[in-house]
Amino acid sequence: MPSEGQKSLLGMSLQDLARLLEELGQPAYRAQQIFDSIYRQRVPSTDQISTLPSAFRHELIDRGLSIGWPQIARRFTSTDGTVRYLIACADEQTVEAVWMPEGDGGESGDGSNAGAEKNPQPRKWDRATVCISSQLGCAVDCQFCLTALLGVKRNLTAGEIVGQVCAVLRDQHVSPPEDRINLVFMGMGEPFLNYENVMKAVRLLVEGVGVPESRMTLSTAGIVPRIYDFANEPVRPKFAISLNASSEEMRTRLMPINRKWNLASLLRAAREFPLRARERLTFEYVLLDQVNDAPEHARELAELIRGIHAKVNLIALNPGPGIDFQTPAEDRVLAFQRILVKTGIPTFIRRPRGRDIYAACGQLKRTVENASASPVPTSGD
Repeated sequence: MPSEGQKSLLGMSLQDLARLLEELGQPAYRAQQIFDSIYRQRVPSTDQISTLPSAFRHELIDRGLSIGWPQIARRFTSTDGTVRYLIACADEQTVEAVWMPEGDGGESGDGSNAGAEKNPQPRKWDRATVCISSQLGCAVDCQFCLTALLGVKRNLTAGEIVGQVCAVLRDQHVSPPEDRINLVFMGMGEPFLNYENVMKAVRLLVEGVGVPESRMTLSTAGIVPRIYDFANEPVRPKFAISLNASSEEMRTRLMPINRKWNLASLLRAAREFPLRARERLTFEYVLLDQVNDAPEHARELAELIRGIHAKVNLIALNPGPGIDFQTPAEDRVLAFQRILVKTGIPTFIRRPRGRDIYAACGQLKRTVENASASPVPTSGD
């Protein structure tokens, strides 16, 4: 993490680095050397970029240019293997990211990347998902989400977004593409309210870190103009819409953002969204006991999204303090799923991960109380 007066290289694109090196009177090829060292190799500090001459490494330090790796302030480990990370930003604010291993195990990567040491222990997963945040807090104010209680403090920079991923990968000793890593922009914040930084981070994650766009999913609560912008992006993750209601009135009550971009305009944007071959749009639907989980709500939802090449992910509410809703019983969740499936809509129930450490969907709130946490500093400048 850069100290006061330092400038972080993390978050710079190859083009940004090329401009910087031109200002420093360095040859253009050094931009690629630094870019690879930061994102692919994830070297700890500028003085360890071995492809650079020693004199230039010292010049970078003298000019206050550091990589700017974030620091892991706390890590919380769930009984199901999920890990919630509290990651410190340069201004001492903290943001959350979540590591979710899946599968029955398998061979790990070959350890060829300097930034990803080979894990000496056999692992018990064969793929993993990292959930990352786009803002400090959230302005959308969904009534069933703990993050909404924070409000929004500020947008994260592209470097802070990429830094979450790199910090988790380094801590877990893994590295894409050798290891199968999925990314979901479903943590704290609304990605489309921080659009430019999020899309720059996406490009850096693809071009630098090595995560294919096909293994990323970006979720929005419904910032309709940005959906049209997103549709035209040359590098674009898979797309999910957090729907959570089957009528205008209900969605406005649960998601006040519906007053600005209503359900009708959101679904129109969804119908016009250009899907790629074999791609489906995802609708996420948080089930709230006795609120939006009745059979008639399922039938209304099926009618709303009829004709859209989509699937539905059902999420039984993950509870938390200050949330005035309850988790529905399993039979209500299954009944809701059966109705959608009968109409021909692929519908899945998302298994909660990390509920005991407030790491599940809708629970991220920088919570440090009542959980087993350990400080895990990330080395680097």
